[in-house]
Amino acid sequence: MTAGVPLTYCTNIHPGETWSEIFAAIRLHAPAVKARVSPDRPFPIGLRLSGRAAREISAADGLEFRRWCREGGFYVATINGFPYGAFHNQPIKQEVYLPDWRFAERLDYTKRLIDLLALWLPEGITGSISTVPVGFRSAIGPGDFPWVRKRLVAALEYLDRLARRTGKEILLAIEPEPGCVVETTGDVVELFDRLALPAELRSHLAVCYDCCHQALQFEEPAASLQLLADHDIAIGHVQVSSALRLTDPRIGLLGRFREPCYLHQTVGRMADGSLLRYDDLDGAIGAAPAGIEEWRVHYHVPVFLTETRECTTTRFFLEEILPLLAAKKEIKLEVETYTWSILPPELQGGTVTDCLIREIEWVAETVEKSMEKTS
Repeated sequence: MTAGVPLTYCTNIHPGETWSEIFAAIRLHAPAVKARVSPDRPFPIGLRLSGRAAREISAADGLEFRRWCREGGFYVATINGFPYGAFHNQPIKQEVYLPDWRFAERLDYTKRLIDLLALWLPEGITGSISTVPVGFRSAIGPGDFPWVRKRLVAALEYLDRLARRTGKEILLAIEPEPGCVVETTGDVVELFDRLALPAELRSHLAVCYDCCHQALQFEEPAASLQLLADHDIAIGHVQVSSALRLTDPRIGLLGRFREPCYLHQTVGRMADGSLLRYDDLDGAIGAAPAGIEEWRVHYHVPVFLTETRECTTTRFFLEEILPLLAAKKEIKLEVETYTWSILPPELQGGTVTDCLIREIEWVAETVEKSMEKTS
């Protein structure tokens, strides 16, 4: 672990939709990871809960998990509240965004996650729940925004009442993602402006910063973080992740990364700096447009990788942004390589536990080196 910087991994790497499956995976993997990367200090769990699991957790289950965490040296400060339904071992593609913020089901799910995190969150720590960036762009029409705003305001009012009643501070963190209403840092600013929230509610809204997603937009780390700071937009937590990068116009070279489960949004940059966006890798390969100088593909690969046999990765983005984030010691870092089970075997880096340890150690080393340079 890095001194003063909370660092963990997101449990969405482990298949499981029921609470019993999720808890079993945590008991199996988290102690082994902690023993290696944080043996003498409390270790945060970046918890992913499906809608089903959130409904299944009884009051007794919640207390049992809190007790298990305390006895084992763990704590929960972040919940991945993005994927509501099944997330592994079946095609989900655009369904991962449903229900989006048009629907009451998204609000009810988020309220349940707030209640659970309030139970598990240690005193003196700000919690964070990541969520869908409004919805998939093609699914949201001009008349949907009033419903979106209504649901988001209701969630923020729920957080505000919780803070006043308990003193627990939890942020709802919009996670920009390619192909969604909110995909760039500029889109984050636009959403905050459009919501026009009163100060007491705006203080509970933040961004979950996914490094793979922003690298995919060809954003510059320093400029992206500065834009958020200029508009007083807080970062709830950071998903430390890396994308595929191909500096060759022949997007077909990445054909083996096509698969039926997840969307692999693909962005190509032309010589003049303009971007072509495709909702999935299949679409980019099928179009094979001319004039692309560089491709980036939404495919979370282990963060320590610099290259595959076909291309490189956006690890350089992490090497630039991690030192900037390390200066903000309150920001929580979570490695998020949920695609581990569909990675080509030579990219997996051993067992899933081995890969998690190696990723966390790489992030810790990168952060520590940057802190030494500035001390």
